[in-house]
Amino acid sequence: MQPRFQAAFAALPSPLQAALQPLLTDTFPAFFTPEQMAAIRTETGLDNRELTFALLPLAAACAVAPLSRFNVGALALGRSGHLYFGANMEFSGATMQQTVHAEQSAVSHAWLRGEKGLEAITVNYTPCGHCRQFMNELNSGTALRIHLPGREPATLGDYLPDAFGPRDLAIETLLLDEVDHGLTITGDALVRAALEAANRSHAPYSQALSGVALQMADGAIFAGSYAENAAFNPSLPPLQAALILLNLAGYDVLQIQRAVLAEAPDARLIQRQATAATLQALGCATLQTVPLR
Repeated sequence: MQPRFQAAFAALPSPLQAALQPLLTDTFPAFFTPEQMAAIRTETGLDNRELTFALLPLAAACAVAPLSRFNVGALALGRSGHLYFGANMEFSGATMQQTVHAEQSAVSHAWLRGEKGLEAITVNYTPCGHCRQFMNELNSGTALRIHLPGREPATLGDYLPDAFGPRDLAIETLLLDEVDHGLTITGDALVRAALEAANRSHAPYSQALSGVALQMADGAIFAGSYAENAAFNPSLPPLQAALILLNLAGYDVLQIQRAVLAEAPDARLIQRQATAATLQALGCATLQTVPLR
């Protein structure tokens, strides 16, 4: 078991510990498959909602919060039945704007794993306005169920009444919809990963596709795609998307060896400066930029 889970795991009820013990290995990918979820429910007698509440401390244990020391965990239930972990992330030496919220983490985790739609988000604290707006970009829209401890089930529409989002701007391809922008994918493994990430960007407002790929010392590669938002500010940069996967896989954000950013040099939005500044704060000075074709 990864050390970060040990304290939270020890506080779980014994039946849940017994069900989770074989799954929380050192290589636990921070999600459960539908089959694993069914087995856990059978062993514990918990339904999906009860189970996700019980698992929140494990998700919060994935937080990287050197600034606030305030861990937030989130769990995204996909239409496929997969349950994806998410947690907030902060970066010392970078600006506050580079912070990742737990809901963004869980949503992006699901998206980058290939999930096509979400049924519900469970969070241990009330989603802030930033996250409510971010989730409104999803193809599930305001029907997305929001579960909070001690509260009755509600929808995103209940938490974001009179919402403004992509549908108001006649955007037809929404976040988590499958896309292929037709980019040419060439180069070494890290460059290809960045290009493939850019190829699935959600950037309907600026058309500024971008992707980032990060390589660790053991050769592991984590790639993130740009996720744009109708309100602009809640947009998630591709570096943060890659860092979400890196963190949830149990890697240290301070151990990145090499990074590649794929974007058009004449795009209406440029990620390079913010990407380089955040990577520098994380101790990575090797950033290669690859133009899109």
